[in-house]
Amino acid sequence: MTTLALRLAPPTTRVSAHVIYRVACALAGSLLIAGLAQVAVPLPFTPVPITGQTLGVLLVGAAYGPGLGAASIGLYLLWGVLGAPVFAPNADGGHDTGLAVLGAASYTGGYLWGFVLAGGLVGWLATRGWDRSFRSSIGAMLLGEVVIVTIGVAWLFLAFRSALGEATLEGTLEAGLYPFVIGDMLKILAAAALLPGAWKLMDRFRPPDDPPED
Repeated sequence: MTTLALRLAPPTTRVSAHVIYRVACALAGSLLIAGLAQVAVPLPFTPVPITGQTLGVLLVGAAYGPGLGAASIGLYLLWGVLGAPVFAPNADGGHDTGLAVLGAASYTGGYLWGFVLAGGLVGWLATRGWDRSFRSSIGAMLLGEVVIVTIGVAWLFLAFRSALGEATLEGTLEAGLYPFVIGDMLKILAAAALLPGAWKLMDRFRPPDDPPED
């Protein structure tokens, strides 16, 4: 199966148009995630803020597929490494940038790397039709969220241990998981609702028996 974005892509026989379309999608996807990252609520007891990034990651992965989705999220990370203020703002309104944000000592580095893997996984599931119904979309988005949280919490544990000399699993979960469960579930539901709705609109205006070549 194709994905939502690739359903609109020019046929591969039109090489230049197809490449330009994919580049434009990658730029748009990275900017969407960057924009949602600015919707951030810093918490006083943890270096990990509540943000809208996850919603963007799940939507981009599902709409773009594994390759283009992961590439778009990777481009988002590249903007931050190069100095663009695309990551979630700190409590003082500033933005961390540079390669150190993705390094082993970064408290949020695991979540950022997890975005790439989660986008690829959700995109792969979308190519198997998981984004076509609300029920299956929830499953795809939940699995993507599990990837983000697993890598993020494990990374956070190691960063705490490196910075403080010690870390506990319970303390790490209190800083990197528990405060985000309700918000993450809401983002999962939002992403799971948007994709099937978008497919219904797509099928109305572009019948499935006449898709572009992929």
